[in-house]
Amino acid sequence: MSLAGLSLRDLEYLLAVAEQRHFGRAAESCGVSQPALSAQIRKLEGLLGVAVFERLPGRVLVTARGEAVLARAAVVVREARALLLAARAEGGEPLAGSFRLGAIPTLGPYLLPRILRPLREAFPAMRAVLAESRTAELRESLKAGSLDAALCCAGSADPALRALPLFVEPFLLMQPSGRPARAPAGMPEEGELLLLEEGHCLRDQTLAACGMGAPPGARHATGLEMLRHMVAAGEGSSLMPAMAAATLGPVEGLVEYAPLPEGLGREVVLLVRASDPRAEALEEVAGVIRGAVPAMATGRAP
Repeated sequence: MSLAGLSLRDLEYLLAVAEQRHFGRAAESCGVSQPALSAQIRKLEGLLGVAVFERLPGRVLVTARGEAVLARAAVVVREARALLLAARAEGGEPLAGSFRLGAIPTLGPYLLPRILRPLREAFPAMRAVLAESRTAELRESLKAGSLDAALCCAGSADPALRALPLFVEPFLLMQPSGRPARAPAGMPEEGELLLLEEGHCLRDQTLAACGMGAPPGARHATGLEMLRHMVAAGEGSSLMPAMAAATLGPVEGLVEYAPLPEGLGREVVLLVRASDPRAEALEEVAGVIRGAVPAMATGRAP
């Protein structure tokens, strides 16, 4: 059986559509036009003799036979990437080329601008390709091979992944300006606590730091910027990671930050695959990041 018509790039297109459930978004993530991606997938489906996707207005479904094709395609693409990584490692430039780095939304915008230049200087042959997603999605992308590393918070152990410790980022108390001063150990009360919506690890970390379960009827924000404006409007108080507090600031004097007891914070790690053959180089990446963050992780109120 000839493999001449089977392209790894086409398999990547296939997996991108399966992940995005949308041809346009998949084409954008792959850096090609939608007509070109659609044509290649039609060609691949013809070669395989299987309709992988059911195309509906505004959305895409995976067929029953398509699920099996996608599972095998993921294995092929993952092994092909491992082959390239191993070959580059033996050639002396293990991080040459694209390095797909993910980050959680409550960390990436505040950490990445500080570390990208040091990374470029330390690894001139590396080209960082950035992605933002929540922790669960980052973990799955790492295991599927569509990410090389992810900046996130320490979580449950997974034998397929390895966490390289970076630093501990303190939390600050974020409350409306002019509120009576709290004791150093003062925390938001249950009725006033504002949270991010479910799916953000910072939500769970905040609840744990405050010693609460999920409060009934709690008000939620989609991101830190919205959370900060809810506090500025006097809706309540919350906890804010130190780097985000330093970047976002006090909203024209409507928000103030106060230190919390030492030890209240989150452990930030560089998550990588346990099987990645570039272990030594990835340790070096973690070292560069550690060297770029100590001033941001002091917990000083902005």
